[in-house]
Amino acid sequence: MSYQPSHIRFSLPEWLESYCGTYQPSASLEARMRFVVGASRKSVEEVSGGPFAAAVFEIESGRLVSLGVNLVLTQNSSILHAEMVAIVLAQMKLGAYDLGGFGMPAHELVTSTEPCVMCFGAVLWSGVRHLATGALSEDARAIGFDEGPKPEKWIEELEARGIRVTTGVERDTARDVLQLYARMGGQIYNARKG
Repeated sequence: MSYQPSHIRFSLPEWLESYCGTYQPSASLEARMRFVVGASRKSVEEVSGGPFAAAVFEIESGRLVSLGVNLVLTQNSSILHAEMVAIVLAQMKLGAYDLGGFGMPAHELVTSTEPCVMCFGAVLWSGVRHLATGALSEDARAIGFDEGPKPEKWIEELEARGIRVTTGVERDTARDVLQLYARMGGQIYNARKG
């Protein structure tokens, strides 16, 4: 007998909700990035996932809509990257698959590291109007992560579709979290290791 689940579920780390409560809405992109990078550090320290975090914010107000962390290892799902988790939580909370839909405030995705190829695709379809990143893809590759065959001109691809991109925000702090994960012996979970 084959079994097809009737629901898709994943669990967030217990500390995530209380961490969200520490956020104070800010017009400063740097402050929003520090909050996101802080979540990635907490994820490493709590051993609750990979060294990545992402959040969706309303651009104008700085209001936090959702916060996601990497859940690949804890939930046994290769698609549960921080960006994917943040986007799906925001869409569920707002009841809309298009975060840039009519009558909605403009949203941004702030992520501790540049998106991999999968998350790049998700950004395209999410409806966000701005993507801000901390560590660069090369920083993730430096500790062994495979970011996939993202287009060479990925920033131009997003901007051509009306998504503004800001990279390297608080890069040193974000890169420090990746290096902490490596020092702590965190699992590098590329599908193909050789």
